[in-house]
Amino acid sequence: MAERKLLVLFGSQTGTAQDTAERIGREAKRRRFHCRVEALDSYPVAQLIQELLVVFVCATTGQGDPPDNMKNFWRFIFRKNLSPASLCQMDYAVLGLGDSSYPKFNFVAKKLHKRLQQLGASPILPVALGDDQHDLGPDAVVDPWLLDLWGRILPLYPLPPGLGIIGPDVLLPSKFTLHFLDEHSSGCDGEAARQAPSELHPFAAQVVSNLRVTAESHFQDVRLIEFDVTGSGIEYSAGDVVMIQPRNAPEDVQQFCQLLRLDPDRCFVLKPSEPGTPLPAHLPQPCTIQHLVACYLDISCVPRRSFFELFSWFSPNELEREKLQEFSSAQGQEELYSYCNRPRRTTLEVLCDFPHTTCAVPLDYLLDLIPRIQPRAFSIASSMLALPNRLQILLAVVQYKTRLSKPRRGLCSTWLASLRPQQGAVRVPLWVKRGGMKFPVEPDTPIIMIGPGTGVAPFRAAIQERVAHGRKGNYLFFGCRQKSKDFYCGAEWQELVKSGHLTLFTAFSRDQKCQANAGSSSRSPKIRVPVGRGPVPLRSRGVSNSLGKVPSLPDGNLVVSLEPSLGLPAPGHSPAQPNACSYVGVSRHRQRPINPSAPCISLTLQSEGVSVGTVALPVTGCWSWRWLGLSPHQPLHP
Repeated sequence: MAERKLLVLFGSQTGTAQDTAERIGREAKRRRFHCRVEALDSYPVAQLIQELLVVFVCATTGQGDPPDNMKNFWRFIFRKNLSPASLCQMDYAVLGLGDSSYPKFNFVAKKLHKRLQQLGASPILPVALGDDQHDLGPDAVVDPWLLDLWGRILPLYPLPPGLGIIGPDVLLPSKFTLHFLDEHSSGCDGEAARQAPSELHPFAAQVVSNLRVTAESHFQDVRLIEFDVTGSGIEYSAGDVVMIQPRNAPEDVQQFCQLLRLDPDRCFVLKPSEPGTPLPAHLPQPCTIQHLVACYLDISCVPRRSFFELFSWFSPNELEREKLQEFSSAQGQEELYSYCNRPRRTTLEVLCDFPHTTCAVPLDYLLDLIPRIQPRAFSIASSMLALPNRLQILLAVVQYKTRLSKPRRGLCSTWLASLRPQQGAVRVPLWVKRGGMKFPVEPDTPIIMIGPGTGVAPFRAAIQERVAHGRKGNYLFFGCRQKSKDFYCGAEWQELVKSGHLTLFTAFSRDQKCQANAGSSSRSPKIRVPVGRGPVPLRSRGVSNSLGKVPSLPDGNLVVSLEPSLGLPAPGHSPAQPNACSYVGVSRHRQRPINPSAPCISLTLQSEGVSVGTVALPVTGCWSWRWLGLSPHQPLHP
């Protein structure tokens, strides 16, 4: 009989794929498999050739990109020198988790499935594609796929003689056990040795300033926060991203400890329940309850289905247990969505709603029950050339109402906005990673930047960097509600306009008597952009959030004139350089119909006065990235 070992590898950005992978691991243990669940980049990929049975759970991020914790694996598995028979002894299955509103829906899972076949592995099932847009979420695909998966695996790897499947009425052991130490917090949560800043070893940057850049009377609180990164070794350029590890609010930590009757000063060490299970890399050993709850457990997240499944086990109250079991069942997903997802009810609020069950939760199951706080990404809004050893972000504090009486608040933005550096030293754990936005290195290349709201952050970094190099040809389109209330960095832009380093176009929706529709005005701002070797980047916005609704420009149109003298042929002639083209960054964050009457910027590209293409950019809603190539003689329609 083949050895009954199962490896579950996941690539997860927000935690959904990890949650699903751990669910597969639990079901495997009920079927008597020796199962390991690991992130793809934590697994020594060279050992993959020795594995007989592997399940891959992969999310897709951005525009077809792999999650951060599987990028090294992704580069390795697509090496050209790998033998076509490298994985000939492996049986595998791939489960993808994605969002069908994006153009490259589950691209990572599809490509991985194909690549594993190329390397000789044998698929147990066709690739499964979970969709977040489905009414029931990814579980609409995951639930039936898992039934098929075990139906295929068990004939290949039969149960050991005399043993059956562990039934759902048996609680599986926790992954870790907490062993409390005699001493209290002294000596716990010590500082680790200084290393290069990364997710495992973030740099504790001191907050220098925390300035509100919107008027006090404005409904939206937006902050320009500056960090001191002296001595960290951090280097960044325009378009890069800073990752910040947030923590829970002190009042939430206190309430959580009271609900579960925990002493926040008690010190403990974690030990795995099974040999070979890795300890959480982000928790110090030893650790205090205070640090565990404040910095690790995401008690402000909306709990997933797996939370209710495990939570129901601990309930001594029949009514609470029945409701929790309903939420964890396939039939109760609509009820769960109405209770949790629609009003954005947090884990802490759920614990308050089920007090009898909460009091009975064993401490050993805390890490199984509540996921880790995920880091948040922000576009860097400054340049090291302008501000050495400093890093700035432009942050909109997230707050909104649902049917619940208490407003919903973003964990990271609320925490950062609450920091008061003038009252004493405040430090924030952070690290920098390369962003997907690249700016031209040629000094004479002009850039058109469209950055409404806080989406202007990466362009502020780019403009500072280009001005430090003495580069001109910077064209910025900025939109907000009112010039007097939310014109971010307005004084800075005006100074750059006066010095000739910036051409600024603004749109203030509440300051206009009326808005012009796209194409309604014959007066259009015109920019002459030389096109030479390579693309002219026309960029919209970066990682950070933009305003929910931004108006059209008052004049409605923008004409971009392409200079044929630098490589772009006139209409009717073959292009001298086939690669000469322009790029327009435009895509919808969610798949919604575009309203034909919605405010737009109409971009008309001309060569020698003749139109060679037009694209309408609706500037309402949130935007992400899609790159659309436009050749000199090929019109581009929205």
